[in-house]
Amino acid sequence: MDDQLHTDIEGAVCGPDGCDTDNATPTNLHAAQGVGTRIDIVSDAICPWCYIGKRQLERALATLAEEGFHFTVHWNPFQLNPDMPKEGRDRAAYRAWKFGSAEKAKAIDARIQSAAEAVGLAFRQDLMTRTPNTIDAHRLIWFAGQKGVQDAAMEAVFKSYFIQGGDIGDHAVLADCAVEAGLDRAEVLAFLATDLADREMRAADQAAREANVSGVPSFFLDGYTVFSGAMPAEHMVQAFRHGQKVLREQAAKAA
Repeated sequence: MDDQLHTDIEGAVCGPDGCDTDNATPTNLHAAQGVGTRIDIVSDAICPWCYIGKRQLERALATLAEEGFHFTVHWNPFQLNPDMPKEGRDRAAYRAWKFGSAEKAKAIDARIQSAAEAVGLAFRQDLMTRTPNTIDAHRLIWFAGQKGVQDAAMEAVFKSYFIQGGDIGDHAVLADCAVEAGLDRAEVLAFLATDLADREMRAADQAAREANVSGVPSFFLDGYTVFSGAMPAEHMVQAFRHGQKVLREQAAKAA
């Protein structure tokens, strides 16, 4: 791992203890083909900062593309609540327990709501009644990646949970997300009815934890940490521009 890729700019993340912390954690994921062009994001489908970070990333990538920088984006699983029952839990009761009180949960939600609005996302937290188990959502996102529509599926899952209040632990809701991403509903339902990719998603989640990922979203370039958190787009531009420069200089020296 090369410490030069690590940026001192940090953003808001979600971790096992909540979504109101600032943290950046180094890790080393698998190396990608090409030099400085693969962005991996470790995230959870119920992480509000991950959705906010996605919007910031989209803005950053548009700016970078105008400068001639081009990247591919890949989404990787992390479970904020790995012990969540398969059927999920009542959101209000669970968050009051997790954060110590309903008042603290509401204060966290207020900060998140404001940040979401700043990037054009109209979160409907009043519609979010369940905190789901997200393993099947991660399986769907993986499946969509095999079909070339992973980012669209990620967007649809985020939208379902944060905008529409959908229970993304429910297969029918996930199938709706899949259709929105351009996938065949029957094929997706058949996939979700199996345990395909379940072990792989749990293994990837565990691998992230063993690599010291404790907050999401976390962003990597060719497997090296760049930053954690939903930082502003202009800061993402600086980080990815710098990261690609360092990786290409290293590649040139090694050639």
